[in-house]
Amino acid sequence: MAHNPIVVIGAGAAGILATLFAARGGRRVVLLERSKDGGRKILISGGGRCNILPSAVEPDRFVTASSPNSLRNILRSWPLDEQRTFFERELRMPLVLEPETGKLFPESNKARDVRDRLLQRVREAGAVIRLATTVESVSPPAAPGETWAVRLRGAETLDASAVVLATGGLSVPKTGSDGIGLRIARDLGHTIHPTYPALTPLSADPPVHADLAGISLTVTIRAPGAKPRVEARGGFLFTHRGYSGPAVLDVSHLATRVAASSARQPLLVQWSARQPLLVQWTDRDRAAWEAVLQSGRKRVSSILSDAMPARLAARLLTEAGVDAETTVAHLDRTTRKRLVTLLVEYPLPWTGDEGYKKAEVTGGGVALGEVDPATMESRRHPRLYCCGEILDAFGPIGGHNFLWAWATGRAAGIAAGDSTP
Repeated sequence: MAHNPIVVIGAGAAGILATLFAARGGRRVVLLERSKDGGRKILISGGGRCNILPSAVEPDRFVTASSPNSLRNILRSWPLDEQRTFFERELRMPLVLEPETGKLFPESNKARDVRDRLLQRVREAGAVIRLATTVESVSPPAAPGETWAVRLRGAETLDASAVVLATGGLSVPKTGSDGIGLRIARDLGHTIHPTYPALTPLSADPPVHADLAGISLTVTIRAPGAKPRVEARGGFLFTHRGYSGPAVLDVSHLATRVAASSARQPLLVQWSARQPLLVQWTDRDRAAWEAVLQSGRKRVSSILSDAMPARLAARLLTEAGVDAETTVAHLDRTTRKRLVTLLVEYPLPWTGDEGYKKAEVTGGGVALGEVDPATMESRRHPRLYCCGEILDAFGPIGGHNFLWAWATGRAAGIAAGDSTP
C-alpha cells in the first residue's frame, strides 16, 4: 500500500490545510475537488475580503449537539496565536485587525490572495490537485492492511492509503456544497446529528418591516428561555424579506432548529417559536431609557432619533402609540413603559429563514465523539479522517469557522501523513 496516495476530498479551507500538512510529511497526496477552481467559500467570505481569523477565540459561543469537552479539545489543538503565525510567517500574509469588529483580514483585503496562496503552497508541497472531479462513494478496506476505494464519477476508482473527508456541509450550494461527505460518513456508520442552516438571515411573512429595508444599526439580541444562554451583539440589517446582519446570523440557529425540529430531533436548547427573539435597539437598557423619558421638554421623537435611525424611531413611536409631537413631560406612565419595552425587548416577528442558500455554515454533522480530537481520525474506521464543516460544530460570525476549519484540517493532515502506509 506504500504507493497508494492519501486522498483528500474537498478543496475548501479544511481540505486545503489537510492536503498541505499531509504532503509536508513526504507522502503522496491527491486533493479532489468538485468545482473547477476550489476554495469558493474562501473567495466569497468577508464580502470578498476573507475574514481569516478572529482576534480572540470564544469557545463558549460555538454550537454543537456533541460533547462540549470534545469541541474545546479540538479548538485547543491549534491555538489562535499559532494559526496567525502560520499565515503571517509561513504564508507571508500579514493580517490586519479591523477594530470595530475584531476580525483579522489579509493586508491586501483580497480573499483571492488567500485562496491562491494556499493552493500554491499545496502544489509546492508536491500534492496533486484534481479539479472538476466528483466523488460518488468511498469504500473501506475489505481487510486490515488493504486500501480504501474512492470511486469517481465517469473516471477511475482510486486506491487510497487513507481518506480525509473535507467536503463541507450544505451551506451556499452554489460553491459546490452538496452534502456528499455527510452521506459518505453516514454510509460508513457514523452518527450524523441532524443538519440545519446556521448563520443565515431570518425572514418574515408577511414582511412587516419591508418599509425599513436598508436601515442598519448595532443591536443586542437575546433568546429568552434558551439554555445555554444565547445573546448576540452586533450589526442588524432590515431587508425586504426580513432581517440580517451579524447579530441576527449569530442567533439564527435557534429559529432554524425550531423550524426543522420534530419528535425525533432533540434540540440543543429548551426554546420554542412561542418565545421570540428580543431586540435591544441601543446601548441603553430599561433603567437608562426610563431615566431619559421621565421628565423634560424635549419631544420623545427627537430623543429616539438621536439614538437610532429616524425611520426606525418613527416606527417604534407608532407602535407604542406616541404622537411625533409628544414631549417627555406629556408622556403618561403606561405609554412610557410600553415604549421602553419596545426599545429594549422588541419581539422580532420572524417566521422563517433564508435556508442553506444564504447560510454561512451547516449546523449538525458528524458526532464529535466519533473522531479523535487530536487527530480527527474516525473511531469507527482507521485511516479515515473528518474535518471542517462536516463535523458537528460551528462558531459565531467573525472568523471562528475558519479557525475551526484550519485547526481540524491541519490535525487531519498531520495524522493522515503519519499513518502507516
